[in-house]
Amino acid sequence: MTKHLNIKIFGKVHGVGFRFCSYEKFVELGLIGKAENTIDGAVLVDVEGPEDKLAILTEWCHKGPEGAKVEKVEVVEVAEA
Repeated sequence: MTKHLNIKIFGKVHGVGFRFCSYEKFVELGLIGKAENTIDGAVLVDVEGPEDKLAILTEWCHKGPEGAKVEKVEVVEVAEA
């Protein structure tokens, strides 16, 4: 089943390649999405795809790339209109 998630990652996630690495992870997993830095210092990942692949990405977001220090991850399922 395809789902759409917004994943917000807090901590030391700016300046460590988090956005770029998350995009690489999208491609690796066959997901469609985007990642952007937010004004409050977090990274917001907007992604959709199969549940099993989203679970792998969500788990990866809890650690991120080398140099990141993830403190909190919020996951919200987006209802399709």
